[in-house]
This record gives sequence, C-alpha cells and structure tokens, in this order.
Amino acid sequence: MREYIYVLKLIPRLYEGTNWTEHDEDLIRQHFVRLKDYCNDGKVITAGKTDRDDDKGFGIVIFEEENDEKAEMFMNEDPAVKHGIMSAEVFSYRTALKRKEQNSK
Repeated sequence: MREYIYVLKLIPRLYEGTNWTEHDEDLIRQHFVRLKDYCNDGKVITAGKTDRDDDKGFGIVIFEEENDEKAEMFMNEDPAVKHGIMSAEVFSYRTALKRKEQNSK
C-alpha cells in the first residue's frame, strides 16, 4: 500500500454560508460519514480542513491505496467531489515525520 493525499476546495458558490442548500449539507454529511468509516477501517490516515471558507481554504485526506488509478477512483467517489461541490486533486504522498504517541495517564 502507498500513501496518497487529496486536496479539496469548495466551489466558489459555497464561500458564502447563505448559499448552502439542504442538498449541499446532505452531501457534506455523506462526505464526512464516508471518511469516518474509512478512518475506522484504517484506510484513511487523517482528514481535516482549514478554518477558512473562501478561496484560500482547503481540506485534505491522507489515505492508503494500492496504486495511482485506485487512489484517483477513491477521491472521485467522495460524494462532495462526485456531485461537484468540491474540486479535488490527488497526489502520491510520503509521511516523513510523525509525532510519537503519548501514553495516557
């Protein structure tokens, strides 16, 4: 398995909160649940977003997949990407450093 990252950007219409429709909100719920399920299964390593909801804001998903083609398919199956409320681009990725797990006390 190889690591990949996809970078997500909201479409400009959604920069303004008042432009969100119920359908948009539902797609975001589907997007989140999908990532959460894959995180629980160990495929998604981490996912998150910046606090900005403008043209400078973005989200990332770091995940594992067998090859470039499957990584592209995984990204394109994201409901937010598939239904066009986010654009996305996938890259091969390699974690260079990772913080140590801290012991719980």
